[in-house]
Amino acid sequence: MIWEPHVLLRHPQLLENIMSYQIIDSDRHVVEPPQMWKEYLPKRYHEYVPYFEPVAFKESVNERIERLGWKGTVPLLPLYMMAGHSIFNKWGEALQIEAALQSQRMGSQIQKGAAPEHQIQSMDEAGIVKAHLLPTYGSFIVNSEHVPSEVSSALARAYNTWLYKYCAYNPERLKGVGVISRHDPTSMIAELEQIMEYGWTSVVLRPEVIMGRVVGHPDYEPFWEACESRNVSIAFHGGTHLQAPTAGTERFETRFALHACSHPMEAQMAFLSLLESGVLERHPHLRFAFLEAGAGWVPYWLWRLDEICYGPMPGEVEKHVTMKPSEYFKRQCWVAFEIGEPGLAEVVQTIGADRLLYGTDFPHPDHLHFELGHLNQDIMGLSSAQLKMALEVNPKDFFGD
Repeated sequence: MIWEPHVLLRHPQLLENIMSYQIIDSDRHVVEPPQMWKEYLPKRYHEYVPYFEPVAFKESVNERIERLGWKGTVPLLPLYMMAGHSIFNKWGEALQIEAALQSQRMGSQIQKGAAPEHQIQSMDEAGIVKAHLLPTYGSFIVNSEHVPSEVSSALARAYNTWLYKYCAYNPERLKGVGVISRHDPTSMIAELEQIMEYGWTSVVLRPEVIMGRVVGHPDYEPFWEACESRNVSIAFHGGTHLQAPTAGTERFETRFALHACSHPMEAQMAFLSLLESGVLERHPHLRFAFLEAGAGWVPYWLWRLDEICYGPMPGEVEKHVTMKPSEYFKRQCWVAFEIGEPGLAEVVQTIGADRLLYGTDFPHPDHLHFELGHLNQDIMGLSSAQLKMALEVNPKDFFGD
């Protein structure tokens, strides 16, 4: 690993760790160029190629200024559409304005994820030796409830083909995490086989209810068997504004509230679904990770499941849950922490430091203010040895590469 001098000047805390840490980013993102969908999606599905559509105003600029004040002058970003629907749910006017303002502040920052050479450059600047890459828009496009199952599977294949070529720029440092469509459980193994041909060792699934199925639905059982037999790791990564039922969408309208609910609550319920349905019991060698939801929920959730839900009346679920829920988590689950989040000492006490992962979420805007140099300053609950495990050792154990 070559450390640039300007990086060390910005992050002097890294000096003491250069010789010992080989930092692996467990949750880094690509940004899919819009034109790639048409290039990689079969022509028979081209009516589902995503596109940008300018926002049509029903009022004059003066009327908008009168109604919104200075924000009425903000030029809105075009809507990202697919087959007549926005790929984002509950993407209202107030949020469109904030997104446009944020885009102005960020400049071209998010586009650094669009090209592999820029991705590598950004990794060098952050001192990251290897990154496991997840989608940005692809997760919303593939998993939209407005997409037929056959098309969703084709979109997943198109994305994975594009990502394979992206990672080929530097396959030792750019590691693809294959996208699997949950629309049709009967197609998931074929999608998995494509991913295995690419040499990847992990897949990413949405944790939400997709096409009426929770992640523990019996229809997914052949897929879990296939992942276990092939030693494939499964990462769950949710997100706000999916065009599908998501925690909070039945109650709230603002991104403020939706974003508060979506990631951590969907992660909690995904683990619960795997547990209650017996997936964890039947497949003890499956590896699951919960990304971008923080780790602070883990101690409380496992305590509640152990002591409040399971302890008094275990007989109700005794066929599928034969030991404490926390034991399943400690046996086969990992979780990514957030820089600066409280309670990490309790997380380590509950599940062990060997179950922590680190992800930057680069280049998404809600995490750009987190820098690697903050780790030693802000993560006061982790020792140097525990931090080394999260940054270097644990990702190798989870991803298997």
